[in-house]
Amino acid sequence: MWEIIVAIILGIVEGLTEFAPVSSTGHMIIVDDLWLNSKELFSPEVANTFKIVIQLGSILAVVVLFRNRFINLLGLNRKNEKYEQVTNRLKLSQVIVGLLPAAVLGFLFEDFIDKHLFSLNTVLVSLIAGAILMIIADRFASRIPKTETVDQMTYRQAIGVGLFQCIALWPGFSRSGATISGGVLLGMSHRAASDFTFIMAVPIMAGASGLSLIKNWQYFTIDALPFFIAGFISAFIVALVSIRFFLKLINRIKLVPFAIYRIVLAVAIYLVFF
Repeated sequence: MWEIIVAIILGIVEGLTEFAPVSSTGHMIIVDDLWLNSKELFSPEVANTFKIVIQLGSILAVVVLFRNRFINLLGLNRKNEKYEQVTNRLKLSQVIVGLLPAAVLGFLFEDFIDKHLFSLNTVLVSLIAGAILMIIADRFASRIPKTETVDQMTYRQAIGVGLFQCIALWPGFSRSGATISGGVLLGMSHRAASDFTFIMAVPIMAGASGLSLIKNWQYFTIDALPFFIAGFISAFIVALVSIRFFLKLINRIKLVPFAIYRIVLAVAIYLVFF
């Protein structure tokens, strides 16, 4: 029973933090390694595979919430006359352009990142560094953004946000923190940058998680399956709620409150554990 409780708690942490600019990887390392320690319940391989599975729960939540957007991007409703008449909309090619920089760097430096950057020390540093970027983004954000909605963004903004996403290869920095900050600095509203961040997250996270699952398929044993299912469901449900809440909130509160939270969290962990 404790294994299921641990799975649900980690699923909640994933669902709450995956798309907020606070770093889900950082929180998973902090909560699991310093408190729950799922690697003692199962083998390290099963525990790591579990973290991939719950990410898929969060991804599914984005697909559900943005389903109409993805249908449009894939051109699956071209029979709709209203769809044909809309020319000013986000294009699939813009999403691909945004994905390419991090995909290439992630492929080239995957082993280095896994070996050197997945530790509590590096996460604490990246929590602070990400917070500073977010504060800078809000400080220099245009009061009247040139790009109010994601459908108005340019290819220049798409590649720019993609380059900012590369910083998030550093665990703890936060993909959404980097890309929303980058989008805001490039003249996008907080909501437009958030929408583009969530849309980009689906293919890049699904691709990375899918490859990892193929490599670790042997760990889907009967004993581990309830652990995986409980975490997946809790991550999906919590992400569904938290994404809706975040998108309603982000244009009002901006990024600074999240930056302050990151700094307070990093300082608290340093004082307690170091």
